[in-house]
Amino acid sequence: MQTKSIRWIATLGTGVVIAAFPHPEGVTREAWLLFAIFIATIVGSIVQPLTGSAMVLLGVIATVLFGALKPAVALKGYAEPVVWLVLAAFFLSVGMIKTGLGRRIALLFVRAIGRKTVGLGYALIGTDFVLASMIPSNAARNGGVILPIAQGVCETYESRPHDGSANRLGTYLMNLLYQCDVIICATFITGQASNIIIADLVARNTGLKISYPAWFVAAIVPSLISLLAVAYLIFRLSPPEIKETPEAAAFASVELEKLGPMSLKEKLMLGVLLAVVFFWTTKDQLHSIDTAIVALAGIGFLLLFGVVDWPDLMGEKNAWSVFIWYGGLVNMATELGNTGLTKIFAEYMGAYTGGMSWVAALAILSLVYFYTHYFFASITGHVLAMFVPFLAVTVTAGAPAGLAVLVLAYFSNLNAGLTHYGTTPAPIYFGTGYVAQSHWWKIGFVAAAANIIIWATAGPIWWRLLGWW
Repeated sequence: MQTKSIRWIATLGTGVVIAAFPHPEGVTREAWLLFAIFIATIVGSIVQPLTGSAMVLLGVIATVLFGALKPAVALKGYAEPVVWLVLAAFFLSVGMIKTGLGRRIALLFVRAIGRKTVGLGYALIGTDFVLASMIPSNAARNGGVILPIAQGVCETYESRPHDGSANRLGTYLMNLLYQCDVIICATFITGQASNIIIADLVARNTGLKISYPAWFVAAIVPSLISLLAVAYLIFRLSPPEIKETPEAAAFASVELEKLGPMSLKEKLMLGVLLAVVFFWTTKDQLHSIDTAIVALAGIGFLLLFGVVDWPDLMGEKNAWSVFIWYGGLVNMATELGNTGLTKIFAEYMGAYTGGMSWVAALAILSLVYFYTHYFFASITGHVLAMFVPFLAVTVTAGAPAGLAVLVLAYFSNLNAGLTHYGTTPAPIYFGTGYVAQSHWWKIGFVAAAANIIIWATAGPIWWRLLGWW
C-alpha cells in the first residue's frame, strides 16, 4: 500500500510541478497543461500505480477536466486508423494461436534444424522472423507460440529454473530468444505494434512515408548481421551445457503428428495473413486501401468463415487494453506536436548541438535516446514521449532527415533489449526464472552495444546505397 502511494505521488507530483512552472513564451496555458498531463501520464505508465492503460484513460479524462482539450479533441485518437490497425493486429494473432498455425510453423522449423542447440535456437528465431512479417504483436508471437515450445524442449532435457539445471539449456535459450526478438522487432514494420505508430509520426512530422517494403529493405542487412553477431555473443557469454538436441527434433515430430495435416481453418488463417501482407506491401502501387481497413477486412473474413468468433475477440484483453493505451497517448502526442512545444525543444537543444557537426550531434542524441530506455517499460511510451522531439533536434542540427528517421526508428526497437522490462516479451521470458536479473542486464548491455555498432555502421552504408540520405 505504501509503495502504491509513492507511485501516485511520483505520478501526480510530476504533473503538478510541471504545471506550476510558467509556460514558455509562445505556448498557451492550455498547451502547457497538456504537456504536464502527458508527462504525468508517461510517468504513471512507468511506475504504474494502476496499469498503463488505466493511467492513459485517466490522462485523457484529465485533459478535459483541466481544460487542456475539448472532449471531441481528447477522444478523437480512438478514431485514428493507426489505432484500429494495432487493434486488428492483436486480433489476427488470436486466429494464429487458436488455429495452431503459429505452433505448426515453429515445430516445422525445429524438426528441420533443431538437432543441435544452435540449430534449435535458430529454428525458434526463424519462427519469430516469419511470424513477425505478418503478426505485429510480439507478445502473441513469443508468449503464445515460441516460449511454450522452448519450455517444452527445456523440460525434455531436464533444464529447469530453480534446481540448478537452468544452465543446461534454459538460460541460453531465454536470453537468445528475447535478444533476437528485439532485432526482429526492428526488421519489420509489423515487428511490434509501435512501429506502425513510428511510421505515422514520421509521416506527420517529416512528410516521409515508410511503407512495409521500405522498412524491411532498409532493415534487412543490419538485421541479419545483428542476428548472427548477437546469437554468437550469447553463445559465448551464456553457453548451454547441452550442445546436441536430437530429442528436440523428435519432440517436434511427435507434436506435428498430434496436430495432423493442416486443417481448413489453418489454411484459411494462412491465406488471410498472406493476403493482408500482400495488400499492405502493395499499397500506393496497386491500390489506395488504408492498411487498417485491410487488416479489419481480414478479421471480417475470419469471422465470416468461423476461424475466430466474436467471444474470442472480446476475450482478447490485451488488444482492448492496448487500444485504450494507443488511442489516448497517440492523440496527446499529436496534439502536443500541434502546440509548438516540439519546435521550442528542438531550438533549445539546438543551442547545445549548434557547434557540432551533424554527425556528432546525431551520434550523441541517438545514444541518449537509446539509453533512456532504461527508464521506460514500454516501447510505445518511449516513442511517444521522445521520438518526435529527438527527431526534430537531429534534423535541426543538420542531419539528413531520412538517416535520422531510420536511426531513431530502429533504435526504438533495439533499446528494448537492455532490461527485463523493455517491451512486453521481456517480462514473459524473464518470468520463467531461467535467467538472474544481473545476468539478464549484462547480456542486454553487451547485445545492445553490438546492435548499436552494427546498425550505426552497416546501417548508414546500406541506407546510403538505397538513397535514404
